[in-house]
Amino acid sequence: MYEFPLTGAQKSFLRGLGQSLDPLLKLGKGGLTPEFSKELQKLLRAHELVKLRFLGAERDERAALCMQIADEGRCVCVGAVGHTALFYRQNPDPKERRVALPDAKTPPETGAA
Repeated sequence: MYEFPLTGAQKSFLRGLGQSLDPLLKLGKGGLTPEFSKELQKLLRAHELVKLRFLGAERDERAALCMQIADEGRCVCVGAVGHTALFYRQNPDPKERRVALPDAKTPPETGAA
């Protein structure tokens, strides 16, 4: 399974970015085919953040598909609402990154010094 730790704030940030995205990929009755996987990999390399639309899948099936796509696609599902899901995989080359995640800093301490 692909492990890329994201904080809640980072996931929230990515979901916010995803609201303005159009679905780049659709998953229909053909299911998870090798062609689908190749296209997902290409889109993740190019965009890092990919919105997917499920066509004709039931709610329970969509949840299982999100887990399977994240596992097989080596990406993170940062959110799923209705018939859409959002997947993220950071580009390993910092020069090629398109999405600038907020830092995963700890909140500042409060109290008298």
